[in-house]
Amino acid sequence: MKLKIVEEDPWLEAYKEEIYQRWVRFQLAKEELVNVAGSLSAFASGHEYFGMNFDAHRHGWVYREWAPEADGLFLIGEFNGWDRSSHPLEKDQWGVWEIFLPFESYKERIVHEGLIKVHVQGGGTSRDRIPAYIRRVVQDDVNKDFSGQLWFPDLPFEWTDHDFFPAYQKEGPLIYECHVGMGQEEEAVGTYLEFADKILPRIKRLGYNAIQLMAVMEHPYYGSFGYHVSNFFCPSSRFGTPEALKYLVNKAHNLGLAVIMDVVHSHAVQNVSEGLNEFDGSDHHYFHAGPRGYHEVWDSKLFDYGKWEVKRFLLSNLKYWLEEFHFDGFRFDGVTSMLYFHHGLITFDHFEKYFHKDVDWDAIIYLQLANALIHEVKSGAISIAEEVSGMPGLCRDPEEGGVGFDYRMAMGIPDFYIKTLKEKQDEEWDILEFWKELSDRRYREKTIAYAESHDQALVGDKSIAFWLMDKEMYFHMQVEDENIIIDRGIALHKLFRLFTSSLGGEGYLNFMGNEFGHPEWIDFPREGNNWSYQYARRQWSLAEDPKLKYRFLENWDKAMVHMLKKHQILPSSFAEQLHADPKNKILMYQRGGLIFAISFNPQDSIPDYKFRAPLMGKYRLILNSDDGEFGGFGRIDGEMTYFTDQNQMLSIYMTNRTALVFDRID
Repeated sequence: MKLKIVEEDPWLEAYKEEIYQRWVRFQLAKEELVNVAGSLSAFASGHEYFGMNFDAHRHGWVYREWAPEADGLFLIGEFNGWDRSSHPLEKDQWGVWEIFLPFESYKERIVHEGLIKVHVQGGGTSRDRIPAYIRRVVQDDVNKDFSGQLWFPDLPFEWTDHDFFPAYQKEGPLIYECHVGMGQEEEAVGTYLEFADKILPRIKRLGYNAIQLMAVMEHPYYGSFGYHVSNFFCPSSRFGTPEALKYLVNKAHNLGLAVIMDVVHSHAVQNVSEGLNEFDGSDHHYFHAGPRGYHEVWDSKLFDYGKWEVKRFLLSNLKYWLEEFHFDGFRFDGVTSMLYFHHGLITFDHFEKYFHKDVDWDAIIYLQLANALIHEVKSGAISIAEEVSGMPGLCRDPEEGGVGFDYRMAMGIPDFYIKTLKEKQDEEWDILEFWKELSDRRYREKTIAYAESHDQALVGDKSIAFWLMDKEMYFHMQVEDENIIIDRGIALHKLFRLFTSSLGGEGYLNFMGNEFGHPEWIDFPREGNNWSYQYARRQWSLAEDPKLKYRFLENWDKAMVHMLKKHQILPSSFAEQLHADPKNKILMYQRGGLIFAISFNPQDSIPDYKFRAPLMGKYRLILNSDDGEFGGFGRIDGEMTYFTDQNQMLSIYMTNRTALVFDRID
């Protein structure tokens, strides 16, 4: 049997059996779960069985934990004075431990906001642990210890987003990547409520149709950016309560913004006190045993995706965030690390590296199940893979030979820009190389393009604005201050963004603040900076100050995003190259009925520059990076009408370091 991705790509013919087996394994794995639970969604309801849940039929609370190699479990907390022996759990044949607490006996003690843990004896150790399925953890201000917290407020949150429809389904995803804690200008940890009330309206005005929230799942170290997760079902308490997060999501939906969660199922924090590591006393409970269970680069633990209860835990986690908090989908972190035993730490220079011995089939099966579940639980939900290897079929349905993601991140684009800025003078840039890097992606596998994300803004790296303008940003960003370095930087910053968004994919992403060239890197509070929040914030006032040039970049970003939406550029088919002029570093291409003309020429502006239009007729200029409102020099008359000649040629004034967008007038 030959699946679609093989039919469409002759280079995959040699691997058709491996691709077919990818589909077979998924079918068998899904069938196994469905036969037991009735549906994939029913299987992914572990959070309703494990942890602390109220059983209406038995009229009391039931606490359950999967810990097959533990010798004993004891529920402890404020309800019993932290007595490590008074409330033992009983173990069944499957390694599931349980205790029942009758309502009448415990109604005054099992209360909202009560602190709990579970004392686990196993592997020669006795430790107080945080329940695996706990829905909230809090940290003691004095001793810094984390504890589970019972969370069942008297009144449920009142959602008002019932009529919300994700605009990305029609417009393509225009994603604003953001971090709640560093989303405010004050030198402090921002909250869900502050972000909802202060930042969401700003994102709406910019025109984006989705936000991607980082660091939602609880993590003990703030500076990990949320990527060393300890408690998978807990919205981080450092930003507020679960209801505050629901308020944020609800408000985003009421503003027309979808909310995508940055989910980390690729690894987990190795902490024993806060996380899942050695939970039942063994080193192979949720994770692989020995070296295979440890990621040396990330200093974290690696899940064993082949285990039944690990699949239940992670799949239930996805369903929980979709249903309980109304998230609209996920951006899966570290997918490359999941797919391969070597975690992607090699060069992918041959197709066989996608299919043979180094591929972790258990991880692929899990990702196939995860994507199937997401779309089963919530119609219209989106799944995005952070994946750098380029595995064929990653964004195709399993029935076609794929893994099931909707989109993949175009991780090579920011790397290309940074490499170009670091290693080449402007005069050495090859526009054909630019075209290839931005347009080279797999057929029918949709991509989220971005010029830079949070990765490029972290301390130790530099944002594009910093690469372009560096220290000059501190001294020459006043509107009246002329500076050739700033002029170059502003011009190229705009070009990179339009080139990326219009050519690089079927979606576009920007990290918060980068749209206006935020001048600071990101450095979370740590010992090395005296626990300062100076660089763990966003200075929105820079873009709001009419005396500074940052507003020009924000104006451009806003105009660009609205153009992409109005003309449905992202859902359009691949761009068609109309004209390439390597000598003058000029590219022309068509997408979504518009003509994009971009000059990377560092110095030459060319009058009467001619190129062949795709259709005869008259054209108008709808976006011009050289306009004064975008920090340009106003060299081009924006009111002109452009007519094709008898040879279907258009003549324009192609100024240097300029991006122009033309629309045909009917």
